[in-house]
Amino acid sequence: MPVMGFLGAGSPEATANLVAAFRKGLDEAGYVEGRNVVIEFRWAHNDTDRLRELAADLVLRRVAVIVTPGVTPLAIKTLSATVPIVFTTGGDPVQAGIVASLNRPGGNVTGISYMNIELGPKRLGLLHELLPGAARFALLVDPNYPISASIVADLQAAASTIGSQIEVLPATTSREIDAAFASLVQKHSEALLVSPMPLFYDRRVQILTLAARHAIPAIYPAREWAEAGGMISYGSSFADMYRHAGIYAGRVLKGEKPAELPVLRATTFELIINLQTARTLGFDVPATLLARADEVIE
Repeated sequence: MPVMGFLGAGSPEATANLVAAFRKGLDEAGYVEGRNVVIEFRWAHNDTDRLRELAADLVLRRVAVIVTPGVTPLAIKTLSATVPIVFTTGGDPVQAGIVASLNRPGGNVTGISYMNIELGPKRLGLLHELLPGAARFALLVDPNYPISASIVADLQAAASTIGSQIEVLPATTSREIDAAFASLVQKHSEALLVSPMPLFYDRRVQILTLAARHAIPAIYPAREWAEAGGMISYGSSFADMYRHAGIYAGRVLKGEKPAELPVLRATTFELIINLQTARTLGFDVPATLLARADEVIE
């Protein structure tokens, strides 16, 4: 049976639903783990220094393809120049130098972009619509993640157009996430934007708990947050991206070349509002915002 490598940036516990979506896509492409394909899983647990070691291990294992959901573009570029790679990324893969173009990636790499950098200003706009009088927003970022600088720059530019300020809160560990919330409260920030980064997805229970404890209205990058109690989420479907990664991995196993598989870009974005959380925190969600929601959790 062919052997496939799966290099996850986070942890298996926090991404179990996404791995299930990946397996679904793989099944759609005609492959089922244990029946006609072996999957070698490697998890970095948000330790970027381990990625190179884990990737080298997969290359030595002579896998037929490596799937790299959530792995940074810089790390992807250093994995292998010959082993086929299927990525998912929130950034621009062309700008990051991963592929030559979206239509014809070239080389040994292709994948899916869920465009999370571009969605930052849209999330700020939604939060501003919920809180039109707010002037001080906070942004939680992992500075170790390469796209963080672009996210910060785009949001600062967007904030200036509405006469607001963005307080950047860096965090690279659970302890620093606690400290970021303490700083947010101390500086009287009125609302929070959580960046789309693997560390925060893994720590979403901690972040949601802190937001509830301090009664901070916040917007999150994916529906899993709102389903778990976050007030608002806006973004592409992570599960859908993982499913497409499974489909692409299956197509590579069948002999298609990454160089000729166009990079897919998210085209559908979900606005999820947890009305129960909003009411608990004492916020009235405008009817215009509720009308545009793809789903309202009562």
